[in-house]
Amino acid sequence: MKKLGIIGRILFALPFTIMGLNHFLMTDIFSGMMSTFIPGGGFTILLTGAMLIIASVSIMLNKNIKIACYWLAGMLFLFIATIHIPNLVSLPFQGKDWNMALINLLKDTALLGGAITIALYFGSEKEIKK
Repeated sequence: MKKLGIIGRILFALPFTIMGLNHFLMTDIFSGMMSTFIPGGGFTILLTGAMLIIASVSIMLNKNIKIACYWLAGMLFLFIATIHIPNLVSLPFQGKDWNMALINLLKDTALLGGAITIALYFGSEKEIKK
């Protein structure tokens, strides 16, 4: 059962590495998604990408998982509050795809729940040594 938990932890973390790399490779696309009230522009996008990669690697290597997962949960909450919810409100008025905004909101909500669950399960020293 422990091996299945390790596989699940790695499968959860790996996409965050790819998303983090995308922040470096597709900065222009992410700039278009940012809300206007978020400061820093391109720097914020690159910083977010680096934080996603660091959290992902930490989770995969089983190092400081509790901190990494809570940090990731906090970032996901910020994405939901500053990107997805404003998109849900504004996209219908812009004639853009509201369904895609809803899917992204639900995806990040599920990932937030997964990050908290992994922090609680793997963050305990007793669970790691079993």
